[in-house]
Amino acid sequence: MSTAIVWFRRDLRLADNPALELALRRHARVLPLYIHAPREEAPWAPGAASRWWLHRSLTALQRELQARGAALQIRRGESLAVLTDLLLRSGADAVYWNRLYEPALVARDARIKQALRALGAQVHSANANLLAEPWDVANGQGGPYRVFTPFWRNLRATLQPQPPADAPARIDAVTIDDALSVDELGLLPRIAWDAGLHASWQPGEAGALATLDAFADAALRGYATRRDEPAAAGTSRLSPHLHFGEISPRQIHWRLVELGQERGAVWREAAEPFLRELGWREFAHHLLYHFPQTPQTDLNPQFAAFDWREPAADIVSAWQQGRTGIPIVDAGMRELWHTGWMHNRVRMLVASFLCKNLRLHWRHGARWFWDTLVDADLANNTLGWQWSAGTGADAAPYFRIFNPVTQGERFDADGAYVKRWVPELAVLPFKSIHAPWKQPELLARSGYPAPIVDLAASREAALAAYQASRRDRAAGSGSPGADT
Repeated sequence: MSTAIVWFRRDLRLADNPALELALRRHARVLPLYIHAPREEAPWAPGAASRWWLHRSLTALQRELQARGAALQIRRGESLAVLTDLLLRSGADAVYWNRLYEPALVARDARIKQALRALGAQVHSANANLLAEPWDVANGQGGPYRVFTPFWRNLRATLQPQPPADAPARIDAVTIDDALSVDELGLLPRIAWDAGLHASWQPGEAGALATLDAFADAALRGYATRRDEPAAAGTSRLSPHLHFGEISPRQIHWRLVELGQERGAVWREAAEPFLRELGWREFAHHLLYHFPQTPQTDLNPQFAAFDWREPAADIVSAWQQGRTGIPIVDAGMRELWHTGWMHNRVRMLVASFLCKNLRLHWRHGARWFWDTLVDADLANNTLGWQWSAGTGADAAPYFRIFNPVTQGERFDADGAYVKRWVPELAVLPFKSIHAPWKQPELLARSGYPAPIVDLAASREAALAAYQASRRDRAAGSGSPGADT
């Protein structure tokens, strides 16, 4: 009987898992394997919140496999060495995995594929986590896109819904006795800070499907208008499930199509903005694959000499801890710390505040998000921060500086979001909860800090720095229009 290793990575599900499906179709038995090798992801090894989620997702996957007669073989160490050892010990002659797209892992997987094939093993990889491979969507010149709208127009025109494969009812598996337990990986924090994460999330495939069903049934119809309201349950909250591969974009797309057929044209029209957001996720992976330097380097080279400020420890700490004195910014940062997640509209506001009002490089924010987000994804994190800073693809121009007061008044009109996460402001009769410094006596009684920066003055300073950088580039190029 032939045996295949199925190497689980960030595809922690049994339904619609192409690597698992192919292995079960072609071989009599499989060995389900997870290798813990964070050093191979350097410099972007998973952060603390991601490790918390991974512990629970692996536990859920182990439970689902056991229900089908199999066990997840967990190992720690260098991936090629583990795979080589298990090929010999299990008698397997093939390895299957689903592709990843981070630069370090693309290079690693290529080396492993070459080495295993040199040993005589069959090696097969598949697409489990994107609607389209990054190399399959190209512009008119055959190159990568840098602007979302034409990228999405291209992808949307060719996007065909495909029914996802069901989870197997039974798995004939090979077991090796010296596997580790999930607990032995040491993924959980030594000092408990994760109560809010426990209360907010259900990691695992079942949790992902339940989240999709709840969103599709209750929230999707109003998604286009309510997704920008941070106090509303208006977004899907599927991002961590997608990152860990507990659900696939194909499953989501198919579910939208099924519901559209049941509920008609009005519902299908309401679903289109959410499908477009899945397109943004695809665009993020497209960019990361084609521009692998962008997690560390501005995509737009015109910002190479921009006058970013040196990060003062007290300023960075105030931003991280939600003590900037700007209510909606602080609400977002506290939501992040408590739940491991932040509403997307607020992510843009806290990023604009860091990169423009504080004039700190986006990398400082990207690193903090990387450690604190349960949905920390290198492609999405990079695109989001470079977009907000004005340095990336299809980015908001640097001179577009969000005003957190007017944004708060527009999208959190009754202050419900701020009152939830900044409760010291909720008990006093501020005329504007989004600008409490206008009533200094009440502010002093609340115990909430005064703003660490003047919004108007910092905006002007950011614009002046931007204009100075434009003049310097023009002078250096010898042409005043060189950057237009």
